[in-house]
Amino acid sequence: MDHFYGIYGVGAVIILVATRYFNKNNFTLFLGGYAIGTATEYLTSFLVEVILHTKWWDYTNNILNINGRVCLLYSVFWGVLTIFLVKKFNPLIDKILDKIKKKTTPKIAKIILTFIIIFLAFDCLLTCYAQDIFITRLTIKNQIEMKDSKRRKEDYQKLQQKERLRYLVDTRMER
Repeated sequence: MDHFYGIYGVGAVIILVATRYFNKNNFTLFLGGYAIGTATEYLTSFLVEVILHTKWWDYTNNILNINGRVCLLYSVFWGVLTIFLVKKFNPLIDKILDKIKKKTTPKIAKIILTFIIIFLAFDCLLTCYAQDIFITRLTIKNQIEMKDSKRRKEDYQKLQQKERLRYLVDTRMER
């Protein structure tokens, strides 16, 4: 099973919530999406680097980048994506949710929503754990020295001793 990439969903929610103030026309929606998407991407890049000690992307070679975390091209992309998300995709999702709402009770809807939230939170945790193991394997395999190399090697050796967890990581989490 592949993982969901939570940043895309989180980014979409942030854009939907924040751009309601920019929803006057496509131009203001574009500008709002440009700014909010860029800020979200920058913050995410920063947090990934601080928490996981890695970079998921690097725009250093792109024109008009800021610390390699964001660049003009992808900021424009955020603006265009915001128009599509707000004008086309979100109304479609709203229609689907309205149909589900009509066919179920509020109690069942809350149970389903709770299950989905727990599932996505669990998947997010597993994805972060798998990312950490992946980085550790690369560090060990390529003999890369990092500021936390010692901790990574110790954690990896502990993982190798736990047969079930090692099997889960080897067969399910690193595809």
